[in-house]
Parts: sequence; C-alpha cells; structure tokens
Amino acid sequence: MIHPLASVHPEARIASDVEVEAFAVISRDVVIGEGTWIGPHATIFDGARIGKNCKVFPGAVIAAIPQDLKYNGEETVVEIGDNTVIRECVTINKGTKSSGKTIVGDDCLLMAYSHVAHDCRLGNHVILVNSVGLAGEIEIGDWAILSGMVLVHQFVRIGAHTMIQGGAKVGKDVPPFVTAGRDPVQFEGLNLVGLRRRGFSDDLIRQIHEIYRYVYQKGYNISQALEHIEAELTGNGERDLIIRFIRESKRGIIKGPFEEIELL
Repeated sequence: MIHPLASVHPEARIASDVEVEAFAVISRDVVIGEGTWIGPHATIFDGARIGKNCKVFPGAVIAAIPQDLKYNGEETVVEIGDNTVIRECVTINKGTKSSGKTIVGDDCLLMAYSHVAHDCRLGNHVILVNSVGLAGEIEIGDWAILSGMVLVHQFVRIGAHTMIQGGAKVGKDVPPFVTAGRDPVQFEGLNLVGLRRRGFSDDLIRQIHEIYRYVYQKGYNISQALEHIEAELTGNGERDLIIRFIRESKRGIIKGPFEEIELL
C-alpha cells in the first residue's frame, strides 16, 4: 500500500492497510492508524499520531516544529483523531513545552490552507473552512465551525456548537451555541441551524436564548448576569456549560449587539 516513490522511514508505525501515495514523506516517529490515506506530496514529521480512516491530502504538513521562538527542540506531538480529513496544504504544528501536544479530534474537517498552531486543542466534528488561521494554544469545542479566512488570536477559546462568520478576527472568547461575526466580532444570536441539525429541541433552544438575553441584552455586567442566570433560570447541562465557560474565560467574551436579537 506504500507507493515505491514515497519516502517512508522504516521505523514509522503504520498500519498494514494504510495507503501512501507517491512523493509523500513520513518520518521515523510517526504512528498512523488503520484505513488512513496519505496523499501525494504530504509531509508527516516526527511526533505525528494519526488515527484511523483519516485522509491527508496533497501538500499537507503535519507535526512540523512550532512557529514559536520559545520552542527549544523538546519532544512533542500532534494527535489527530479518527475519521478526520485534512485537505490540501493544511499545516498542523506540534506542541511546545506549554502542553506537549497539539490535538485535533475525531470527525474533523480542515479545509485547504488552514493552519493549526502549536498546542491548539480542537474537539470532535470541528470544521475549519479554507484559510482559517489559528494562533497558538487555542481551544475549540465540539461541532464548532469557523468560516473562511477567520483569524483567531492566541489563547482564545471557542465554545461548542458555535458558528463564526467568514473573515472575522477573533480576539475574545466565543461562548457555546452562538454565531459571531461583523468587525469587530460580536455576538449575533444563536447557531439555530446547527443546533436544530444536531437535535436540540425548540424548548431547549429557547432556554439557551434566554440565557444569552441575560448576558447581552438586559443591561447587566457579566458577573451580575451570571448571578441572575443561576438564581432565576432552571439548571441544565447547557446552562451550566455556558456559565462555566464564561467564568473560566481569561480574555473575556465577545461583546453583544446594541439592538435586540429575536429568536427565529
């Protein structure tokens, strides 16, 4: 399954059914799981840990050393889950001593020319559309979608089930279940299409929407909003996730709009 024109180190740990196309380069300290396809001219450096049934398209570079001047040659890794697709010319840098690893979860889609810097952690089912740029140590929750050419500042956290408009420059944390866009980036409402596609009931969507009314539309500061949410709204997993995300934010969350956003 390895093309004779591919360059594969004999000590690389590659499942027997992995297909490696011509001119791909795979270094020694690499692990690749069953059913994965490595396209022509892909480059996979030491420290790559790639799961089962992944697809790595031409020109992708996985586990190159970080573009971080503090990196000093320490042994670190990139971990990529199962069923993830990495399209043309995607770059995923391995970690630094900060965390030791860069993580991309299961069932992700990283479209052409997107970049994942050192120590980023992407959950499952994450989509990065073409030319998304992630700086170092960014966290992205499950099912988040970042549209084309979104740029994300170092240390930013993006919550689960979010949708970020193309071209946005994200410098603050984006809480779960929302859409964000405009310049400067701001809260635009709930990710209604995504939530409904994933089986969220209308009643649960209304509850999430009410939480964000407290955060963005009732005139409270963040501390006051969280106190009122806990005192006045029934607890559930989604409410608690939002509260925890906001409380743990170190950069602060994105601002809200001045006008009222109606639930559609």
